[in-house]
Amino acid sequence: MKTGKVKFFNENKGFGFILEDESKEEIFVHSSGLVDKVRENDEVEYDTTQGRNGLNAINVKKVQE
Repeated sequence: MKTGKVKFFNENKGFGFILEDESKEEIFVHSSGLVDKVRENDEVEYDTTQGRNGLNAINVKKVQE
């Protein structure tokens, strides 16, 4: 699994972006890919899948502190 931090997430629109720790790349995340509810600055772990316009985060879970 990859790790990162939620950079932006709009609950009303159901999508956002995760900033990947390793590459600093922005990964798109849709509410359908969430396991846990997330907010900006949450540390998360996730898998990726190829979407229509690039990588999408799936199985997104908050990292327990």
